[in-house]
Amino acid sequence: MATQEEFEKAVVRSKELTTRPSNEDLLKLYSLFKQATEGDVTGERPGGFDFKGAAKYDAWQGIKGISTEEAKIQYVALVEQLHNNS
Repeated sequence: MATQEEFEKAVVRSKELTTRPSNEDLLKLYSLFKQATEGDVTGERPGGFDFKGAAKYDAWQGIKGISTEEAKIQYVALVEQLHNNS
């Protein structure tokens, strides 16, 4: 179980990574953060030439239904893993 304090510390630590995470890991971080703070994705998927927006939307949509608590746990674990690998 990740407390709100652990989650907030992980958010700060994610910005202190010495190595830039892969695009896949960045999308995981984004989607888990959004799920933890806002819940399930809402609104329409970006279209046209907004490839970045569409990728972010798709990543967040991909974890639809997991609880905010589970998203926090996964976010904290991912940040820890990325710190250990950098």
